[in-house]
Amino acid sequence: MPSFEPVIGLEVHAELETLSKMFCGCQVVDLTISEPNSSVCEICTGMPGTLPVINKRAVEYAVRVALALNCKIAEVSVFARKNYFYPDLPKGFQISQYELPLARNGHMAITLGEQTKDVRIRQVHLEEDTGKLAHHPGYSLVDFNRSGVPLLEIVSEPDLHSLDEVRTYAMELRSLLRYLEVNSGDMEKGVMRFEANISMRPTGSKDLGTRTEIKNLNSFKSMIRALSFEIERQSKLLSQGEEVLQETVGWDEKLSTTFSQRGKEEAHDYRYFPEPDLPPLHIESSWIEEIKSGLPELPNARRNRFVNDYELTPYTAGVLTADRTTADFYEEVLSAGKHASPQHIANWLSGDLFSLLNENNLSIDEIEIAPASVADLISRIENGEISANSGNVVLGEMFKSNKSPSAIIDDLGLGQISDPVEINSIVTQVLEENPQQREQYLKGKKN
Repeated sequence: MPSFEPVIGLEVHAELETLSKMFCGCQVVDLTISEPNSSVCEICTGMPGTLPVINKRAVEYAVRVALALNCKIAEVSVFARKNYFYPDLPKGFQISQYELPLARNGHMAITLGEQTKDVRIRQVHLEEDTGKLAHHPGYSLVDFNRSGVPLLEIVSEPDLHSLDEVRTYAMELRSLLRYLEVNSGDMEKGVMRFEANISMRPTGSKDLGTRTEIKNLNSFKSMIRALSFEIERQSKLLSQGEEVLQETVGWDEKLSTTFSQRGKEEAHDYRYFPEPDLPPLHIESSWIEEIKSGLPELPNARRNRFVNDYELTPYTAGVLTADRTTADFYEEVLSAGKHASPQHIANWLSGDLFSLLNENNLSIDEIEIAPASVADLISRIENGEISANSGNVVLGEMFKSNKSPSAIIDDLGLGQISDPVEINSIVTQVLEENPQQREQYLKGKKN
């Protein structure tokens, strides 16, 4: 049976965390808690005679991402109308960018074990989000609160050839967006969504096969399951000498299968043309340099620094730097505990503290424990004041009560005796008070 390899490219849609929408002044609201259609106006609902205005902060955030992805920023980009009909699209078209996008030709390094791989970025462009449909038996409702929210689309080249590579790329891109503070990465709220283009080819071939596009994947888990299904489906067809149809498919989470939505789809099907109500977007080089100078240390650079400066393993450094607040917390603990081992601190955070966070479904920025208190606890363990097991108990109590390590140690009587003379005296007393057990031990009863 012939073997095949997947060729995968991702289109990632990330909502930008601006206060207002892309082309109007409506507030961007949390769809999970807001009343439907409570943040809408005549512009984002597509009323006749209205004029859109570009959100400067959204452009700034988009440039920030494009620079972090090593893209070439276009001096002039153009918004276009992407025409198609769907109930959640009030204007009958979506304002997006097509022929002249904001940025092109970037790349992002991803880390898989000890290996690093460069994934090419084809383009980064701005558009507006659609409304959201709620389906019920016999009818559907539409909420336009999301309509017009700034959306950034990041399109990769088909450089991914395994599910591990896809998962790693998507998760590291999410981490990058969170570092840049342009997207919360909260998958449950739908602020980051994926569309995957996948084809199969004989292993070792450089040709591209016929692709399918999987639409609207709202979680890492759904994306991997959908791709896994398509890999198996397409490989089976090719093995039997059958053709793979170029089509757009959806993913049915309940049935764990893809389903055909529409046939071969090309750009001309959308009848793109320049948005007549928006002028070309000119971005001055001085503004680009200003944005570039304000970029934070990015995840890859921070991970490498943690390996080089703190002698952490690449895996541990990756765990600590995946989230910016976690990396900040680690360095604050390290700064407060100047004599504590960086490796020891890393182990306590990625092990014991992370376990508590997972058990309580919290992120590190939601806890009240101060980094200095964690540094104090680890220092007491390292100098022998308490044992590692007792330290775990103290950390759990700190998590519950936010008391200081010293107060908890005193309350629970967890202080460890380290004076050899005092320990010897206690041992001698125990042996003298238990002669029968001592004799049994000397006769070979080791337990």
